[in-house]
Amino acid sequence: MVRELRQEDRELYLKMAHDFYHSPAVVHPVPDSYIEKTFEECISSGTYGQIYMLESEGSPAGYGLIAKTFSQEAGGYVYWLEELYILEEYRSKGLGSEFFQYLEGHRDAGVTRFRLEVEEDNTRAKALYERLGYKNLDYRQMVKDF
Repeated sequence: MVRELRQEDRELYLKMAHDFYHSPAVVHPVPDSYIEKTFEECISSGTYGQIYMLESEGSPAGYGLIAKTFSQEAGGYVYWLEELYILEEYRSKGLGSEFFQYLEGHRDAGVTRFRLEVEEDNTRAKALYERLGYKNLDYRQMVKDF
């Protein structure tokens, strides 16, 4: 089951996000204070991001985080899949596919594109995204942090 994050999910989300950022799925960890800021933004407004909790038979199984932007190139709003984290014991049981199906069925009006990043060596995630119809982009992303 997929549902929107609630205030009472705070500690569970913070722990899972911390674990995600200390896993091979990411290039580098982020400070826990960033994770807390994300939680507060998503709980307080949801304007820029949304967190979803994944459950299996009533037990917490993971979370998904999207960021919301507008893109002239896409002709509308874009959901960026920032993170999809599924606890080890629940992986390869269809929760990732269920999450994407939920997002597509519950997207806001005007959302014209979903976008995501995946580490090159994260073969399980890449296989899921390809099965769901995601395509590689032929350019490199760059960032500048402040």
